[in-house]
Amino acid sequence: MVDRFSRRAFLGGLGASLIPCAGLAGPPAVSLRPQLRGADLSGVDRVVQAAGLRGQVAFAVADVKTGTSLESFGGDTGLPPASVAKALTALYALDVLGPDFRFETRLVADGPIENGILNGDLILVGGGDPLLDTDALATMAANLREAGITEVRGAFKVYEGALPYVFSIDPGQPDHVGYSPAISGISLNFNRVHFEWKRGGAGFDVTMDARSAHFAPAVDMATMRLVNRKLPTYTYQPSARQDRWTVAKAALGNGGARWLPVRKPALYAGDVFRTLARVNGIVLNRVQVTRQAPRGRTLVLHQSQPMTDILKGMLKYSTNLTAEMVGLTASKVRGANPQDLAESAAEMNRWASETFGTARIQMVDHSGLGDRSRVAPNDFVTALVAARQTGALRPLLKPFTLTDAKGNKIKDHPVRVDAKTGTLNFVSGLGGFVTTARGDELAFAFFSADMAHRATISRENRERPEGARSWNRRSRKLQQVLIERWGALYGS
Repeated sequence: MVDRFSRRAFLGGLGASLIPCAGLAGPPAVSLRPQLRGADLSGVDRVVQAAGLRGQVAFAVADVKTGTSLESFGGDTGLPPASVAKALTALYALDVLGPDFRFETRLVADGPIENGILNGDLILVGGGDPLLDTDALATMAANLREAGITEVRGAFKVYEGALPYVFSIDPGQPDHVGYSPAISGISLNFNRVHFEWKRGGAGFDVTMDARSAHFAPAVDMATMRLVNRKLPTYTYQPSARQDRWTVAKAALGNGGARWLPVRKPALYAGDVFRTLARVNGIVLNRVQVTRQAPRGRTLVLHQSQPMTDILKGMLKYSTNLTAEMVGLTASKVRGANPQDLAESAAEMNRWASETFGTARIQMVDHSGLGDRSRVAPNDFVTALVAARQTGALRPLLKPFTLTDAKGNKIKDHPVRVDAKTGTLNFVSGLGGFVTTARGDELAFAFFSADMAHRATISRENRERPEGARSWNRRSRKLQQVLIERWGALYGS
């Protein structure tokens, strides 16, 4: 069982802020971009300068046991955390919802049932489950038949009102990227549809389906039209009941596949469930989407994995939709009524301030996909130190591999790291825990960003802009150099 946080317990044990350390190897920099010419560089200044990383760099590291600050470089300066923010969202969910919390998706009958015939409406009720997939819906459809339902004479509705509707996690992303789908109270397959194409004798065979591990039903609510052009590769056009896509034939080659974002999650889930119900001999009417709270008798109940498992997967695979739906749910449980991601993130910011005494955590979402979020490394480390006292976060984090100069994994490295990475174009972050060779445990946060250059990239080119991979590679190299530095300075 993971203990929940309380501001009183944290402040009583550690103090509201990190304690300055008098014995640093080099004095911490107070400026994000120190003046290097004509000045005597501290050890950390030389490390940062040698990285040659254009833009801004900020980081902090502290002793977990005492909360003592060991090194801080621009530690009070807020930068975009990218997906490192998901570690904060995980702490938010564990505290507010609890480790054993499970989302529920239901099939509800609004009307009497006689001889297997529902004389009323059938409602697929979304409960905010970010992991709901086609396999789960298939089981629910089979269970509906096992419950004795053979016919539904009323409407078939999908309730999406458990969470607000959001068209795209980050509207600044290109339309076609699968990591920025829509959000509502029901999701399916992370609100992505599978587009596949194969060259045949008369052109291309194209499919749009809702595949998961065992099923791949075709969908009607997402369509793809092939167009004779070179650019843009994809275009999106909404309609009342469909996501309508076009793709440039010149970009297809002989075959391939990719996940595209779904902008109408309730219609998507309803489309797929109708197909799965029909397989079980139950014919449903056309899908109706509702935000009116459902009434009636629950016929089938699907429960998600417990929150700890959901968060471990979120941190491992860095799933944006999971972070947003979990964060929105936590904000609602806290009593807020967010209408969008920014309002929900503001509630999480308030929670962080109340729980950890932080003042420089200013998120605009729960996933870190939006580049307007700002987090100061010192504040993030404060949260990490508190989390480690309860044992809440480190077991959920993914091990971070240290590599040699050629990028090969270093076996049996004396320093062990569990951390959350974060990457946007010209934004890179890393935050988590280090165990040194001596067994000392450190908490750290590293953020870097070249926002001036990022601002020059057009929206349609943000998927793979020129120079982004090499910039992020240099940032990751600096992260490793710092981790090894901290392991040597504070753990030997």
